[in-house]
Amino acid sequence: MHTDVRDPNIKETHTLVASDMVVGTSVYDPRGEHIGSVERLILEKESGRVSYAVLSFGGFLGIGTDYYPVPWSMLTYDEGLGGFRVSISKEQVENAPKYRADEEYDWSAENGQRIHDYYGVPPYWRSVM
Repeated sequence: MHTDVRDPNIKETHTLVASDMVVGTSVYDPRGEHIGSVERLILEKESGRVSYAVLSFGGFLGIGTDYYPVPWSMLTYDEGLGGFRVSISKEQVENAPKYRADEEYDWSAENGQRIHDYYGVPPYWRSVM
C-alpha cells in the first residue's frame, strides 16, 4: 500500500514524522539516561524549519515544571532508545535558559542568541539556506 505524504493523518514515514508524534518523546543524555521530554516544537515562520525543541522535566502533574528551549540541531533521533539523544547532561540543561509553566517566554532574537551561546551551537538563522 502506498502512503500519500499529503495525507493529514500521516504519523510517520521513513524520513518524516508528524509533530504530534514528536511532542512527548523522551530525551536522553549521552549515557542514555532520560533527562526530559519534548513539550513542544518552535518553528521559524518564514522557512518552516523547526528551530527549538522545548524540553520539560521536574514538577508533579505540571506543577513546578520548567521548560528549556534547546536548539533543534542538538537533537538526534535514536531508534534504539525510541527517543532523542542530546550531547549534554541533565545538569547542563538545568542551568540553561528556561521558563516556568506559568510564564510566557520572550522569544526575542536576543534570547535566541543567549540560548545558542549557552549550548555553543550556531543560531538556526545563520544556517538557513
